[in-house]
Amino acid sequence: MTDRPRSPARPGLVVVDKAGGMTSHDVVARVRRLAGTRKVGHAGTLDPMATGVLVLGVDRATRLLGHLMLTEKQYEATILLGASTTTDDAEGEVVSRATTEHLEAAAIHTALAAFVGEIDQVPTAVSAIKVDGKRAYQRVRDGEEVELKSRRVTVHDLQVTDLRLPEVDITVRCSSGTYIRAIARDLGAALGVGGHLTALRRTAVGAFDLAGAHTLDELGEEFTLLPIADAARVSFPAVDLDDGDAAAVRVGRALTRPLEALSAVFSPAGEFLALYEPAESGSRPVAVFVTA
Repeated sequence: MTDRPRSPARPGLVVVDKAGGMTSHDVVARVRRLAGTRKVGHAGTLDPMATGVLVLGVDRATRLLGHLMLTEKQYEATILLGASTTTDDAEGEVVSRATTEHLEAAAIHTALAAFVGEIDQVPTAVSAIKVDGKRAYQRVRDGEEVELKSRRVTVHDLQVTDLRLPEVDITVRCSSGTYIRAIARDLGAALGVGGHLTALRRTAVGAFDLAGAHTLDELGEEFTLLPIADAARVSFPAVDLDDGDAAAVRVGRALTRPLEALSAVFSPAGEFLALYEPAESGSRPVAVFVTA
Protein backbone atom coordinates (compact mmCIF):
# COMPACT_ATOMS: atom_id res chain seq x y z
CA MET A 1 0.00 0.00 0.00
CA THR A 2 1.25 3.48 -0.89
CA ASP A 3 0.59 5.98 1.88
CA ARG A 4 -1.01 9.20 0.75
CA PRO A 5 1.00 12.41 1.39
CA ARG A 6 -0.27 14.21 4.47
CA SER A 7 0.33 17.46 6.25
CA PRO A 8 2.15 16.95 9.59
CA ALA A 9 -0.10 15.52 12.29
CA ARG A 10 -0.66 17.38 15.56
CA PRO A 11 1.13 16.13 18.69
CA GLY A 12 -0.39 13.02 20.21
CA LEU A 13 -0.25 9.26 20.67
CA VAL A 14 -1.02 6.56 18.14
CA VAL A 15 -1.96 3.14 19.52
CA VAL A 16 -1.05 0.45 17.00
CA ASP A 17 -2.10 -3.20 16.96
CA LYS A 18 1.21 -4.50 15.60
CA ALA A 19 1.15 -7.46 13.24
CA GLY A 20 3.61 -10.32 13.55
CA GLY A 21 6.74 -10.46 11.41
CA MET A 22 7.63 -6.78 11.63
CA THR A 23 9.92 -4.88 13.98
CA SER A 24 8.86 -1.96 16.15
CA HIS A 25 11.09 0.21 13.95
CA ASP A 26 9.11 -0.94 10.90
CA VAL A 27 5.97 0.37 12.61
CA VAL A 28 7.65 3.69 13.41
CA ALA A 29 8.76 4.09 9.78
CA ARG A 30 5.20 3.54 8.51
CA VAL A 31 3.68 5.93 11.06
CA ARG A 32 6.24 8.59 10.12
CA ARG A 33 4.86 8.51 6.59
CA LEU A 34 1.26 8.51 7.79
CA ALA A 35 1.87 11.35 10.27
CA GLY A 36 3.88 13.44 7.80
CA THR A 37 6.78 13.88 10.23
CA ARG A 38 9.97 12.10 11.21
CA LYS A 39 9.40 12.95 14.87
CA VAL A 40 7.83 9.63 15.86
CA GLY A 41 8.97 7.22 18.58
CA HIS A 42 7.59 4.22 20.44
CA ALA A 43 7.26 3.14 24.07
CA GLY A 44 8.39 -0.41 24.78
CA THR A 45 9.75 -2.58 21.97
CA LEU A 46 7.80 -5.58 20.69
CA ASP A 47 9.77 -8.44 19.14
CA PRO A 48 9.00 -9.25 15.48
CA MET A 49 7.09 -12.42 16.43
CA ALA A 50 4.94 -10.51 18.95
CA THR A 51 1.68 -8.76 18.14
CA GLY A 52 -0.51 -6.27 19.92
CA VAL A 53 -0.36 -2.88 21.57
CA LEU A 54 2.52 -0.61 20.58
CA VAL A 55 2.17 3.02 21.70
CA LEU A 56 3.80 5.65 19.49
CA GLY A 57 4.28 9.35 20.10
CA VAL A 58 4.09 12.01 17.38
CA ASP A 59 5.89 15.35 17.57
CA ARG A 60 6.02 16.75 21.14
CA ALA A 61 4.22 13.68 22.47
CA THR A 62 7.41 11.64 21.97
CA ARG A 63 8.53 13.21 25.25
CA LEU A 64 5.74 11.35 27.04
CA LEU A 65 7.03 7.96 25.92
CA GLY A 66 9.82 7.58 28.46
CA HIS A 67 7.27 7.93 31.24
CA LEU A 68 4.76 5.60 29.59
CA MET A 69 7.46 2.92 29.36
CA LEU A 70 7.46 2.74 33.15
CA THR A 71 3.83 1.65 33.37
CA GLU A 72 2.55 -1.90 33.73
CA LYS A 73 1.77 -4.10 30.74
CA GLN A 74 -0.48 -7.06 29.99
CA TYR A 75 0.15 -10.04 27.71
CA GLU A 76 -1.32 -13.25 26.36
CA ALA A 77 1.31 -15.89 25.66
CA THR A 78 1.80 -19.51 24.66
CA ILE A 79 4.66 -21.54 26.11
CA LEU A 80 5.89 -24.79 24.55
CA LEU A 81 7.39 -27.11 27.14
CA GLY A 82 9.93 -29.79 26.27
CA ALA A 83 12.30 -27.69 24.16
CA SER A 84 14.75 -24.89 24.90
CA THR A 85 16.00 -22.44 22.24
CA THR A 86 18.86 -19.99 21.88
CA THR A 87 16.48 -17.04 22.01
CA ASP A 88 13.89 -18.41 24.49
CA ASP A 89 11.30 -18.13 21.71
CA ALA A 90 10.35 -19.91 18.49
CA GLU A 91 12.73 -17.80 16.37
CA GLY A 92 15.83 -19.40 17.89
CA GLU A 93 17.52 -22.74 17.34
CA VAL A 94 16.47 -25.67 19.53
CA VAL A 95 19.30 -26.59 21.89
CA SER A 96 17.62 -29.32 23.97
CA ARG A 97 14.52 -31.50 23.99
CA ALA A 98 12.81 -33.52 26.70
CA THR A 99 9.60 -35.48 27.10
CA THR A 100 6.67 -33.84 28.87
CA GLU A 101 4.53 -36.98 29.21
CA HIS A 102 5.15 -37.17 32.96
CA LEU A 103 4.07 -33.57 33.69
CA GLU A 104 0.87 -32.98 35.61
CA ALA A 105 -1.25 -29.84 35.63
CA ALA A 106 -0.71 -29.30 39.37
CA ALA A 107 3.07 -29.18 38.93
CA ILE A 108 2.77 -26.58 36.16
CA HIS A 109 0.44 -24.38 38.21
CA THR A 110 2.76 -24.64 41.22
CA ALA A 111 5.82 -23.73 39.15
CA LEU A 112 4.08 -20.71 37.60
CA ALA A 113 2.90 -19.48 41.00
CA ALA A 114 6.55 -18.94 41.93
CA PHE A 115 6.81 -16.22 39.29
CA VAL A 116 4.07 -14.05 40.83
CA GLY A 117 5.12 -11.07 42.94
CA GLU A 118 8.50 -9.34 43.08
CA ILE A 119 11.05 -11.63 41.47
CA ASP A 120 14.66 -11.47 40.32
CA GLN A 121 14.58 -12.23 36.62
CA VAL A 122 17.53 -12.74 34.30
CA PRO A 123 16.55 -11.14 30.96
CA THR A 124 16.83 -13.21 27.82
CA ALA A 125 20.23 -12.86 26.18
CA VAL A 126 18.57 -11.78 22.93
CA SER A 127 17.26 -8.50 24.35
CA ALA A 128 17.70 -4.79 23.71
CA ILE A 129 19.62 -4.32 26.96
CA LYS A 130 22.96 -2.64 26.38
CA VAL A 131 26.16 -4.38 27.48
CA ASP A 132 29.14 -2.02 27.36
CA GLY A 133 27.30 0.19 24.88
CA LYS A 134 26.19 -2.63 22.57
CA ARG A 135 22.76 -4.30 22.45
CA ALA A 136 22.77 -7.80 23.94
CA TYR A 137 21.01 -9.26 20.89
CA GLN A 138 23.72 -7.88 18.60
CA ARG A 139 26.43 -9.46 20.72
CA VAL A 140 24.62 -12.82 20.47
CA ARG A 141 24.28 -12.45 16.70
CA ASP A 142 28.01 -11.69 16.53
CA GLY A 143 28.73 -15.01 18.24
CA GLU A 144 29.54 -13.64 21.69
CA GLU A 145 28.54 -15.25 24.97
CA VAL A 146 26.26 -12.89 26.88
CA GLU A 147 25.46 -13.15 30.58
CA LEU A 148 23.02 -10.57 31.87
CA LYS A 149 22.49 -9.68 35.51
CA SER A 150 19.15 -10.37 37.13
CA ARG A 151 16.69 -7.52 37.54
CA ARG A 152 13.92 -7.03 40.06
CA VAL A 153 10.55 -7.05 38.29
CA THR A 154 6.97 -7.48 39.47
CA VAL A 155 4.44 -9.94 38.09
CA HIS A 156 1.13 -8.70 39.43
CA ASP A 157 -0.97 -11.53 38.04
CA LEU A 158 -0.32 -14.72 36.06
CA GLN A 159 -3.13 -17.05 35.04
CA VAL A 160 -3.23 -20.28 33.04
CA THR A 161 -6.00 -19.95 30.45
CA ASP A 162 -5.47 -23.28 28.67
CA LEU A 163 -3.30 -26.33 29.27
CA ARG A 164 -2.84 -28.77 26.41
CA LEU A 165 0.56 -30.29 26.95
CA PRO A 166 3.15 -29.60 25.79
CA GLU A 167 1.58 -26.11 25.30
CA VAL A 168 0.48 -23.77 28.06
CA ASP A 169 -1.49 -20.56 27.45
CA ILE A 170 -1.09 -17.82 30.05
CA THR A 171 -2.07 -14.21 30.69
CA VAL A 172 0.36 -11.94 32.50
CA ARG A 173 0.04 -8.49 34.07
CA CYS A 174 3.48 -7.20 34.99
CA SER A 175 5.79 -4.27 35.50
CA SER A 176 7.73 -2.72 32.68
CA GLY A 177 10.98 -4.58 32.02
CA THR A 178 9.50 -8.04 32.57
CA TYR A 179 10.43 -10.56 29.86
CA ILE A 180 7.70 -13.08 29.08
CA ARG A 181 10.27 -15.13 27.17
CA ALA A 182 12.24 -15.41 30.39
CA ILE A 183 9.14 -16.73 32.19
CA ALA A 184 8.81 -19.41 29.48
CA ARG A 185 12.49 -20.29 29.83
CA ASP A 186 12.39 -20.38 33.62
CA LEU A 187 9.17 -22.41 33.73
CA GLY A 188 10.79 -25.05 31.53
CA ALA A 189 13.86 -25.05 33.73
CA ALA A 190 11.81 -25.38 36.93
CA LEU A 191 10.00 -28.39 35.46
CA GLY A 192 13.24 -29.91 34.19
CA VAL A 193 12.09 -30.13 30.57
CA GLY A 194 13.02 -26.78 29.03
CA GLY A 195 10.59 -24.34 27.45
CA HIS A 196 10.25 -21.43 25.11
CA LEU A 197 7.70 -18.89 23.93
CA THR A 198 5.78 -19.63 20.74
CA ALA A 199 3.26 -16.77 20.72
CA LEU A 200 3.03 -13.38 22.42
CA ARG A 201 0.35 -10.71 22.20
CA ARG A 202 0.52 -7.51 24.24
CA THR A 203 -3.01 -6.58 25.21
CA ALA A 204 -2.37 -3.39 27.17
CA VAL A 205 0.24 -0.76 27.98
CA GLY A 206 -0.97 1.23 30.96
CA ALA A 207 -4.32 2.78 30.03
CA PHE A 208 -4.02 1.79 26.36
CA ASP A 209 -5.43 -1.54 25.24
CA LEU A 210 -6.50 -3.40 22.12
CA ALA A 211 -9.95 -1.79 22.17
CA GLY A 212 -8.34 1.54 21.22
CA ALA A 213 -5.65 0.13 18.93
CA HIS A 214 -5.59 0.20 15.12
CA THR A 215 -3.72 -1.87 12.58
CA LEU A 216 -1.38 -0.08 10.21
CA ASP A 217 -3.78 -0.75 7.33
CA GLU A 218 -6.60 0.88 9.31
CA LEU A 219 -4.38 3.86 10.07
CA GLY A 220 -3.57 4.10 6.36
CA GLU A 221 -7.27 4.53 5.67
CA GLU A 222 -7.95 6.87 8.59
CA PHE A 223 -5.08 8.19 10.69
CA THR A 224 -6.34 8.07 14.28
CA LEU A 225 -4.36 10.03 16.85
CA LEU A 226 -5.13 10.78 20.49
CA PRO A 227 -4.31 14.47 21.07
CA ILE A 228 -1.51 15.08 23.56
CA ALA A 229 -3.81 16.65 26.17
CA ASP A 230 -6.18 13.66 26.09
CA ALA A 231 -3.23 11.25 26.16
CA ALA A 232 -1.80 12.96 29.23
CA ARG A 233 -5.15 12.87 31.05
CA VAL A 234 -5.61 9.13 30.57
CA SER A 235 -1.96 8.30 31.33
CA PHE A 236 -1.31 10.33 34.50
CA PRO A 237 -3.25 11.88 37.38
CA ALA A 238 -4.59 15.20 36.04
CA VAL A 239 -4.29 18.49 37.94
CA ASP A 240 -6.07 21.64 36.76
CA LEU A 241 -4.22 24.81 37.76
CA ASP A 242 -5.26 28.42 38.30
CA ASP A 243 -3.82 31.20 36.15
CA GLY A 244 -0.98 31.98 38.56
CA ASP A 245 0.33 28.43 38.81
CA ALA A 246 -0.15 27.92 35.06
CA ALA A 247 2.06 30.95 34.37
CA ALA A 248 4.74 29.54 36.71
CA VAL A 249 4.62 26.17 34.95
CA ARG A 250 5.12 27.79 31.54
CA VAL A 251 8.55 29.00 32.65
CA GLY A 252 9.40 25.78 34.48
CA ARG A 253 9.11 27.01 38.05
CA ALA A 254 8.45 24.75 41.01
CA LEU A 255 5.01 24.93 42.63
CA THR A 256 4.04 25.03 46.27
CA ARG A 257 1.08 22.82 45.38
CA PRO A 258 1.74 19.28 46.69
CA LEU A 259 1.26 16.25 44.47
CA GLU A 260 0.98 12.57 45.41
CA ALA A 261 2.52 11.20 42.19
CA LEU A 262 3.88 12.17 38.79
CA SER A 263 1.01 14.21 37.34
CA ALA A 264 -0.08 16.02 34.20
CA VAL A 265 -0.86 19.67 34.88
CA PHE A 266 -3.26 21.76 32.82
CA SER A 267 -4.12 25.43 32.35
CA PRO A 268 -7.60 26.73 33.28
CA ALA A 269 -8.45 26.44 29.57
CA GLY A 270 -7.54 22.74 29.54
CA GLU A 271 -4.18 23.06 27.75
CA PHE A 272 -1.67 20.38 28.73
CA LEU A 273 1.33 22.20 30.16
CA ALA A 274 3.76 19.78 31.79
CA LEU A 275 4.50 16.74 33.90
CA TYR A 276 5.24 17.56 37.55
CA GLU A 277 6.41 15.30 40.37
CA PRO A 278 6.25 15.59 44.16
CA ALA A 279 9.02 17.63 45.80
CA GLU A 280 9.92 18.48 49.37
CA SER A 281 8.28 21.92 49.25
CA GLY A 282 5.48 21.16 46.78
CA SER A 283 6.11 19.91 43.24
CA ARG A 284 8.68 20.40 40.50
CA PRO A 285 8.77 20.03 36.71
CA VAL A 286 9.84 16.80 35.05
CA ALA A 287 9.02 17.87 31.47
CA VAL A 288 7.45 21.13 30.30
CA PHE A 289 5.56 20.88 27.02
CA VAL A 290 4.67 24.53 26.46
CA THR A 291 6.48 27.82 26.93
CA ALA A 292 5.36 31.26 28.00
